[in-house]
Order: sequence, then C-alpha cells, then structure tokens
Amino acid sequence: MLNPQTALIHAMVIVSASDRDMADAEMHAIGEMVQHLPVFRGYDREQLTADARACGRLVRQEDGFRQTLELIANSLPHHLRETCYALACDVAAASGKVTPEEARVLQLLRQHLKLDRLVTVAIERAARARHMTL
Repeated sequence: MLNPQTALIHAMVIVSASDRDMADAEMHAIGEMVQHLPVFRGYDREQLTADARACGRLVRQEDGFRQTLELIANSLPHHLRETCYALACDVAAASGKVTPEEARVLQLLRQHLKLDRLVTVAIERAARARHMTL
C-alpha cells in the first residue's frame, strides 16, 4: 500500500509518462498541484522526485502497469477517488492536447477507481476548461 498522497502522485505520473514524454508543462502542473492543493498538505515536496521515480520503476516491472493501477486504487480512500481522477485529467490537459495514450490511461484509471461515467465526463470537461488558452 501507498500513502494516499503518494498514490495521487503515481496517478499523475502514469498519465504524464503514458506517451513516453513527460512534458515540461505536465511536470510543472504536478509540482504546482503538490505545492498548492489541500490534499497535499503535510506532504514533503522534496519527496516528489523520489515518488515519481518509484512509480517509474514499478511500471517497468513485469505486469507493472496493471499493478500500479491496482495499487493506486487500493491505496486511496473512497472519498479521494474523484480527486485522483481530477488530478490525472489536469496533468493530461496541461500540455494543451490529450494524446491517445493519455486518454487510454485515463480510461483504465477510471475503471480501476470504479468511478461513475457521468462524473468522469464532468471532471474531464472541467479539466479541459481550466487549461484552455486564448
């Protein structure tokens, strides 16, 4: 099991790394969320790089991606599952375009989190709206 904050970071990292390119905008978004969101109060920001690397190591193991999704879901209390999905959507939207690989990871994440489809559509739309540019 992971602590819930580390599980949230793992979710953001797998979305960012899904297209094999952790864009600067996505990494910046993760850092900003960790620094400012109430769910990360008490989290040692110095631990962020180590947690991201640990996620990468886990994903690279045999069947590691599925195991990571299960670990995320099992480590989160029910009331943080929508938060997890919202953070993952914000990371995907941060670069300005959600890649097919990111969309697939989001789909798998929402399945593992057992989120209602209408809720996830609303979360996705809100993320898209927050990351619009002129």
